[in-house]
Amino acid sequence: MKLPVPDVLLPADQLGRVHFIGIGGAGLSAIARIMAANGIEVSGSDDQDTPFLPALRELGVTCHLGYAAEHLGDLGEGDTVVVTTAARDDNPEVAEARRRGLRLLPRSAGLAATMTGLRVVAVAGTHGKTTTTGLLTNALLAAGADPTYAVGGVLTATGRNAHAGTGDLFVAEADESDGAFLVYRPHAAVVTNVEPDHLDNWGTAEAYHAAFDEFATTIDRDGFLVCCLDDPGAAALADRARAGGLEVITVGVGAACDLRLVDIAFDGSTSTTRVLHDGVELGEMRLRIPGHHYVLDAAAALAVGLRLGFAFPDLASGLESYTGTGRRMELKGEVGGIRVYDSYAHHHVEIAGDLQAARSIVGDGRLVVAFQPHLVSRTRALGPQMGQALGAADEVVVLDVYLAREDADPAVTGALVADAVPLPPDHVAYVADFDAVPRELVRRARAGDVILTLGAGSVTRLGPQVLALLQGLR
Repeated sequence: MKLPVPDVLLPADQLGRVHFIGIGGAGLSAIARIMAANGIEVSGSDDQDTPFLPALRELGVTCHLGYAAEHLGDLGEGDTVVVTTAARDDNPEVAEARRRGLRLLPRSAGLAATMTGLRVVAVAGTHGKTTTTGLLTNALLAAGADPTYAVGGVLTATGRNAHAGTGDLFVAEADESDGAFLVYRPHAAVVTNVEPDHLDNWGTAEAYHAAFDEFATTIDRDGFLVCCLDDPGAAALADRARAGGLEVITVGVGAACDLRLVDIAFDGSTSTTRVLHDGVELGEMRLRIPGHHYVLDAAAALAVGLRLGFAFPDLASGLESYTGTGRRMELKGEVGGIRVYDSYAHHHVEIAGDLQAARSIVGDGRLVVAFQPHLVSRTRALGPQMGQALGAADEVVVLDVYLAREDADPAVTGALVADAVPLPPDHVAYVADFDAVPRELVRRARAGDVILTLGAGSVTRLGPQVLALLQGLR
């Protein structure tokens, strides 16, 4: 469901007690954590016991499993309910909140409430938001800052997806899928790339691009925007934003970039590049994550840190120490010479990027991929492109579509993706039975291979199951 954003956004300390419907998600759990750390009484419900909930319970947050009207306790006048976009109108807690006349807020307004009085750096883009937000946070921490942050995944370095810092900076992942990124009024922003997605919400590619133009107008006129020139959509946005009077800093490999990367090299799970700023060499940037797109994400983070006044050596140290966020090329384990990774890629461009990164890891072995399409609308629009991108693997297993907030369509299944994979038929399988996938992956893998699970849904559960099966075969 999509709730309207109030005309007047109240700061978090004026929301009373706050209950989160869908508190187990990456977005709402981050907001709940920041509010709880700032002394606000928080509770919530979710239909799944997600990995984000234990940390909230440690803060004293009551997290109910399942949805029921009584979970709202004695919330009354002046109290607030923040609702995930995945909730349906008939959710019993939504219905009870409306019956009581409680303040109902979408996720975007809940996050904006925690930003009051802070300099917000909003990280946006079709791909790479979580990684770039994590990289920037890690770099700022290494440079001596203590920013508040909200990331769409758990930072390996801190074990958290959010933190209420003591400094004046707030680093926030700014999601465009439902228009949330138009609410935050940031001091500065990053746009990693712009490629049409979430057309179930935006309708057309033109409307999607227009949303990023509107996002640029929300940035403080005394602030700045960082764009990656390697991406045509972000490059075009940079031109329009600059023409509108906004300071724009460009990053990428081209000679026209303000912050330019040269001599990019990959060695296993390590990436290195020399960094030039306005033609002057700053030094080497080294990352412990592989893949060209991750180097570009790090460059965007570096550009923000430099513009905020932090020193290159400190920022570079933070970038080098970054070991990832959950579900972004995350190593789950190794058994019998077979390594298992998990990643969130669910768009064909993200798939291609992660497979390029995986190739630098796998060495002489083969790449065995399990992909779960996410959303019926996205699979209908982009299924063949997803299949084409998966052709960079050696073995591909495609699951059925993860429905999330949409209803099933019998004409749109994982077969739409599998049929488009440009590999010999015996190297591709469409396996609709989720429980049968781990055994199919193990059957196809051998020592030296990398098994990579891809997708934004329940596919992340496969890694531990595959490792258990491999262990049982030893």
